[in-house]
Amino acid sequence: MKPSRRDGVRSRPATRPSLAAASLLMSSLLLVAGCTGTAGPDPTPSSAATATPPAETAPPAVATTWRPTGDPIDAATQFEVPWSVVVLGDGTQLVSQRDTGTVLEVDEEGAFRPVGDVDLTAAVGEGGLLGLAVIEADDEMDLYAYLTTADDNRIVRMRLEGEAGDRRLGDQEVVLEGIPRDRVHNGGRIAVGPDGLLYVATGDAGSPDAAQDASSLAGKILRLTPEGEPAPGNPFGSEVYSLGHRNVQGLAWTEDGTLWASEFGQDTFDELNRIEAGGNYGWPDVEGASDDDRYVAPAIAWTPDEASPSGIAARGDTIFVAALRGERVWVIDVEAGEVVGEPVALWQGELGRVRDAVVSGDELWLLTNNTDGRGNAAAGDDRLMRVPLAPQQ
Repeated sequence: MKPSRRDGVRSRPATRPSLAAASLLMSSLLLVAGCTGTAGPDPTPSSAATATPPAETAPPAVATTWRPTGDPIDAATQFEVPWSVVVLGDGTQLVSQRDTGTVLEVDEEGAFRPVGDVDLTAAVGEGGLLGLAVIEADDEMDLYAYLTTADDNRIVRMRLEGEAGDRRLGDQEVVLEGIPRDRVHNGGRIAVGPDGLLYVATGDAGSPDAAQDASSLAGKILRLTPEGEPAPGNPFGSEVYSLGHRNVQGLAWTEDGTLWASEFGQDTFDELNRIEAGGNYGWPDVEGASDDDRYVAPAIAWTPDEASPSGIAARGDTIFVAALRGERVWVIDVEAGEVVGEPVALWQGELGRVRDAVVSGDELWLLTNNTDGRGNAAAGDDRLMRVPLAPQQ
């Protein structure tokens, strides 16, 4: 296995392009499906379970695309290696700090306070406290966290107690354990789907062949009940929803219910993939697209210099992709599960490394990641920023 190539450090430009100029930047190296690759194993879903898509997947009557109406504005600053942000309905946010295992609550004025520490976090390499997700029911909120321990990656659940400004974490309950871990390729994103289920992105944990092994949790997208059981209808009769992934760190749904995922490649291509139940995305036999119909071709492939994509978000039929090494946010329009037009790069080189992107209402929230040793930390880093959105005319 080649070592991770995500340690490139790029300096900030002396001048920063305006939003209008940035919005004209297109991906010159966009690659849509059509490249060749080598064939590999073809795991067969079990006959005991037939994959079914989420129930709430009726296509919208009218496609809607969204665009920022301004530049990012700081909502809070001075985070230390943040990884994930969750925006709550009361106007506050939760941010995970990878190395300390601390969950922070951010108020409307940008002040933050610790809600609590997630136990058993082993911050080694790319591991630590990673993704967060919240499920709210009956006026109670459960916080789910993806974390690295000395033995594995796992998902834990904690009751989010108290009111805004005085929240705290309840007792920690293991929801799923035994996800392979390593210094690199731990995946880590958690998202709640339109079906109310948990979707979890895992990495190959430095063992590429595990991504093709349907019995392994490494190199997969998992689909779980809130209690951590395999979701009904999963294609392999287990937690596994799709396989053949190297290191997925972004999950989001467009308006028609289509699930999209961002994925780090090895040295040649990073990917945005449309996720299908039981789909095989080719790693390690394929990086980028393949003409072998056993593998699902990426919707978009970028060079690592352009992307190294982490968190993604969606509003209507538009996807926003946070790029680490690429130091930009990609804006991509889709229709009926297909990319339309060309991606647009915004704020290239202005924000540094962008780790997470979340849409809440008519706002895009961005989380930078310049204090992890791989970026150029500027004054105020790391930052949580907000950007107003509006439908495109």
